[in-house]
Amino acid sequence: MERQLQIAIDGPAGAGKSTIAKMIADKLDLLYLDTGAMYRACAYYLKQNNALDDEKKMDELLEQMELNFDESGKQIFLNGENVSAVIRTPEISELTSKVSSNAKVRKILVHKQQQIAGSRGVIMDGRDIGTVVLPEAQVKIFLTASLESRAQRRLLDLAQKGIKSDLATVMEDLAKRDKQDSTREHSPLKQADDAVVIDTSEMSIDDVIKNILLIIENKGLFSRNN
Repeated sequence: MERQLQIAIDGPAGAGKSTIAKMIADKLDLLYLDTGAMYRACAYYLKQNNALDDEKKMDELLEQMELNFDESGKQIFLNGENVSAVIRTPEISELTSKVSSNAKVRKILVHKQQQIAGSRGVIMDGRDIGTVVLPEAQVKIFLTASLESRAQRRLLDLAQKGIKSDLATVMEDLAKRDKQDSTREHSPLKQADDAVVIDTSEMSIDDVIKNILLIIENKGLFSRNN
């Protein structure tokens, strides 16, 4: 049986991972699996049930938690409820980094992600996709960008969602998130040894996509002539 194509895109918050991954998924007819949304939904779930600092209650809730995507992979459902919008607030962003460092949370979600990746071609983005979730992925990309350019993008994204903030606040939040993600005990943000690094600070989305498609093409996994 031919192995399914797996593409792993890692990098810090605001580097453009999700936007790029979604567009490549459309171009290559792959499933875009939003792993970040899964952790966000989990953080939201635990917060709503006041279980963030209650290990026993957290364990019980994790056993009951059901996370599912629609066919497009663009809408996420938590125990049957569409939470795609409510998990995108700055508060949930900050809580997500804390929750995602929990070993039990990671074990449950990584297992689910690997199950999905075994059934069809996928592209995933996150912080440990190439090192932990899909260590055998045929293509591994590490996207990075300066703190200021990442903050500018995040600020624009928040504004489009009707969430008010300012550059200094967003930069501070991202810097804090970077530190949490890089120093957490379980599956920290880390570049895979065989990943290709792309700094998107001065690049357009189209240029980043062209670069990644060329990497995939050079590996013989995709041809623009098909």
